[in-house]
Amino acid sequence: MSSSLPSLDVLKTFVVVAQRLNFTHAAQSLHLTQGAVSRQILGLEQHLGYPLFSRRARGLALTPQGAMLLAPVQQALGQLDEALSRAGAQTGTLRIKCPTCAMRWVLPRIIRLQNERPEMHIELTASVSHGLDFGAEHFDAAVVFGRPQGKKLTVHHLFDEILTPVCTPSYLPDLPHPPTLTDLSEKTLLHPTRDRRDWLLWLKAAGKEALPSRKAQHFDTLDLAMSAALQGFGIAIGDLCLLEEDIQAQRVVTPFPLSVVSGAAYYLVYPERAVVPTALTELVNFLDDEAALSRARLKNYRLASANSL
Repeated sequence: MSSSLPSLDVLKTFVVVAQRLNFTHAAQSLHLTQGAVSRQILGLEQHLGYPLFSRRARGLALTPQGAMLLAPVQQALGQLDEALSRAGAQTGTLRIKCPTCAMRWVLPRIIRLQNERPEMHIELTASVSHGLDFGAEHFDAAVVFGRPQGKKLTVHHLFDEILTPVCTPSYLPDLPHPPTLTDLSEKTLLHPTRDRRDWLLWLKAAGKEALPSRKAQHFDTLDLAMSAALQGFGIAIGDLCLLEEDIQAQRVVTPFPLSVVSGAAYYLVYPERAVVPTALTELVNFLDDEAALSRARLKNYRLASANSL
């Protein structure tokens, strides 16, 4: 037997295969191909110098050596996971990643939480990217847009993306309320994506396939499009939840009562762990509660808008 230890990933694969006794089921659980799981087990057996499983027509069975190895490996992996979690709980600062578009909703709430709980230290990092690899990036949690990708994540749904045109109160001063799509023919449309998909989605729900104006500016993020709208440069497609405070403060208005659920959503995610740091649990509970309040207010807002149609 080799004196070097097998990798943790291979040992985790061994435990899952031993629990499932089926390469296909283990591969599904590990989000790997069956071939990759089979090769890992074969490599581990070659590394150890003895078989761990008996291959049978109806599945797998642990050999005596495999059965002897299973419990200690499970215990060692569990102790290691708990030790890593406990060490992480003592770092003192929660590091949270957030896409720039969601900062409008997240940042005011993080500031309020820190003012209420000065002993909590939260470091919020804005990013134009929506993805996160917890294995490569050192964050405790992240707000993500779109269905979270990756295995072994704890996922909390915050709110759905609901789109509607927004602009400053002075941008459409002389138009009827509500205006018609024809009223936008000479206005500048601000697009938060290069492919114009958000405007096109809303227009389709409004019964129009083509853009009502040739005047347009394109941005790489929703936040940049909203900044242009707030400066009075045009009318943008905005997310109602993200713009809740801007709407309440009348920095922007929603001239059309129609809003559209895009099918995407915002989530709070963090890696699965045996021991979740107390500060992270408190942050998750706080943002869960805040998101529930936002969803309730948004539901009432949309009902009121629908009644005005």
